[in-house]
Amino acid sequence: MVYGLGMLEMGVTLDFGQLVMDNEFAGMIKHVLNGIPVNDETLAVDVIHAVGPFKDFLGQKHTLKHMKSQSQPQLIDRRRRQKWEELGKTDIYQRACEKAREILETHQPDPLPDSVLTEIRSIIEETEKELGAYREK
Repeated sequence: MVYGLGMLEMGVTLDFGQLVMDNEFAGMIKHVLNGIPVNDETLAVDVIHAVGPFKDFLGQKHTLKHMKSQSQPQLIDRRRRQKWEELGKTDIYQRACEKAREILETHQPDPLPDSVLTEIRSIIEETEKELGAYREK
């Protein structure tokens, strides 16, 4: 379990940009904890033999295929500096805040089933009765 996503100042403040960044970091950690397969295919044993020592492994289709299955961050920018500058020189926090704004403006949550809404209403009414705040409808 990951605790404290988006929290700042010992949990007194929640920052949406920090929440989006922490979500990405937690996803990366989860990916590693789920295990990374290690076998002849993922170790590229055949490719290493075919290419030979001191040659270019990064340009191989096999490398690209397996690299994409290992790391797909949305916020971390690994481009070269020139390309990063051309695209506005935004840092990870700026990109996270933009993503948070996009989510807040466009996300449409799935409606809760009626059974869940009924259960929530029941919990609220029971608590209101216990606290003396219940009003008959």
